[in-house]
Amino acid sequence: MARYGSIMLFNAMLCWLCFAYSASFSQSVKPAINDALSPAVSVQLNGYLADKLNSDIDNRLLVQDVDRLIAPFKLENRTETSLWQSEFWGKWFTSVALAYRYHPDPRLKVTLDHAAAGLIATQTPDGYIGNYAPTHRLQGWDIWGRKYCILGLLAHYDITKDKKSLTAATRLADNLINDLNKKDGIIVTKGNYRGMAASSVLEPICLLYNRTGNKKYLDFANEIVRQWETPEGPQLISKANVNVAERFPKPKNWYSPEQGQKAYEMMSCYEGLLELYRITGNKTYRQAVEDVWDNIKKTEIDIAGSGASTEMWFGGKAVENTPINHFQETCVTVTWLKLTQQLLRLTGDAKYADEAERTYYNALLGSMSKHGAEWAKYTPLNGERLPGSEQCGMGLNCCIASGPRGLFAIPLFMAMENIDGLQLNYFADGVFKLTTPKSQAIILSQHTDYPKSGFINIEVNLPKTEDMAINIRIPAWSAKTKLSVNGVEITGIQPGRYTKIKRTWKTGDKITLQLDMRGRVIQTGTALQSAAIMRGPIVLARDTRFEGTNISAVMRPLADRNGYIALTDLTNNIGDDILLLCKAKFIPESYTEAAKGPVEITLCDYASAGNGNKSSFFAVWWPQLLRPSEN
Repeated sequence: MARYGSIMLFNAMLCWLCFAYSASFSQSVKPAINDALSPAVSVQLNGYLADKLNSDIDNRLLVQDVDRLIAPFKLENRTETSLWQSEFWGKWFTSVALAYRYHPDPRLKVTLDHAAAGLIATQTPDGYIGNYAPTHRLQGWDIWGRKYCILGLLAHYDITKDKKSLTAATRLADNLINDLNKKDGIIVTKGNYRGMAASSVLEPICLLYNRTGNKKYLDFANEIVRQWETPEGPQLISKANVNVAERFPKPKNWYSPEQGQKAYEMMSCYEGLLELYRITGNKTYRQAVEDVWDNIKKTEIDIAGSGASTEMWFGGKAVENTPINHFQETCVTVTWLKLTQQLLRLTGDAKYADEAERTYYNALLGSMSKHGAEWAKYTPLNGERLPGSEQCGMGLNCCIASGPRGLFAIPLFMAMENIDGLQLNYFADGVFKLTTPKSQAIILSQHTDYPKSGFINIEVNLPKTEDMAINIRIPAWSAKTKLSVNGVEITGIQPGRYTKIKRTWKTGDKITLQLDMRGRVIQTGTALQSAAIMRGPIVLARDTRFEGTNISAVMRPLADRNGYIALTDLTNNIGDDILLLCKAKFIPESYTEAAKGPVEITLCDYASAGNGNKSSFFAVWWPQLLRPSEN
């Protein structure tokens, strides 16, 4: 049907408006599917990650001019016809909400309340919140912007339980449904990228249904997914097993409605599909997301944990060692991380934690300026760190607004609760408060400088002894791992899995974990072979700040037969904040009969490369000599 039950919905909306909003707010929806994992109650981090998080709060989130973000929504400014000013408030706001959940700083709460009240004040009698001219509603990025407003308002409601925010979100969603029905009821023909930008509103619509129990939101969500599979839609379910870069012909105009490979918007839709799966239990939805995730990882995600060129999927993993235009947009990085975290929460599978950790420490932190004030628009694997340009006259761009959403997505997922105990997904110095299966408050204290080293000591503190399981992630890259409890070694450890330690736990129990932090040489390329080095989850890079040999010089890592390379830690004497500084031996290109060398080259972690007090060039991938005699 062309129209989405418009008469019925319109009448339903009129009836609904006649009742007090609070009548529906008391309803809650029991999900068909429960997540395998639940976030920690609270987290207090120390050291490297704590510094990153705190600096972004102080230098990015709290210095934002909130009134400037709200200004485009005011009636006198609603003249937009094509741009996306309306996304910035929601991206920034949800970042602040995540930051507040991690660190309930009163300054963040004041900021959230001010921003929510300011946005709600712009809502018109018909429920619209946006910056588009009346004649251009539903066009361009209008629905995309409404999505971010609903997400922000729901985040405020979840923190404060202020029904004004939920009321505003429901009125905004109802206005969208009404506007679509007045038009033609079809959302996948609105805006750009085969309707993916507009129909990614599926996520907040599902969240709104969860909080209100109002069936019209579930009906709308189901209709969105139905329209995906129409000829004009993005066919996100039926094409789940098609390479994400090859789903549709290359469009004449790269940034256009017919472009079906837009990475950020595509993954946002799949996030919404997971929310609908939790509501309905439709296994087709979960299978589609899992298949797409596997495909993206296989064909697109590079060594640093991100991908996409000029914001589109393009089969980038196969060519990641070549210069790529506008590589690794931070919005893509954040959304890949968020989608991966969604799957981790849903399934508890270690492969998602492995991937999220790689993305977080490399592509995400590599896009953040050293003091957190700025976020790069694009982050190459070889090149330099450069700021992106301003967008829409807003004083920032989409990635500056979005980067912190990824940064604060990890802390409460580091240690999580499951049905039979706890699960430790990530390692960082800090205190993690959780709840046991018998509803006891338990504290896990991690003492570590990970990922500089692989030594992690964990102390248990709980009021009474309790029989339960604590699952410890053994990263896929940790081939040699030692794990013990109170000095007694645990056997049967498998890389890429969780090791379940089921016992009666008591205060004072100590878990000791030693991960394999040997340097690993990674090879890639077809005609052009390149090499890179990783240590644990960290990608290493050469940097002109301390490189004795020009980074364009051809160097072959001196690895053993198993691909491991010796790394020697160095003391940081250059004044810049660097997580990991080490040296390794390489064989340089030689024009003599016998190879020269080896020579020692200084390396640092990818996130610190090119991110110092002075601009510098860096390289992750090093071209290797073509040897016809060996091919």
